[in-house]
Amino acid sequence: MSMLDKIKGLMKGHPDQVRQGVGKGGDFVDKKTGSKYSGQVDSVQQKLNDQLGDRRPPTGEQ
Repeated sequence: MSMLDKIKGLMKGHPDQVRQGVGKGGDFVDKKTGSKYSGQVDSVQQKLNDQLGDRRPPTGEQ
């Protein structure tokens, strides 16, 4: 079992907390870098959410 599989298992059933953690992590990096890499941070956040199974439509769509 890979490390990612273990992490996925721990996060299963807590999608809102995972999403919040990914967002806070991105905000932390943006703050420390003065938002110099905000485009890259946003891209990584999206990829993490995709890898962790967050396939919800963007905010405002049902």
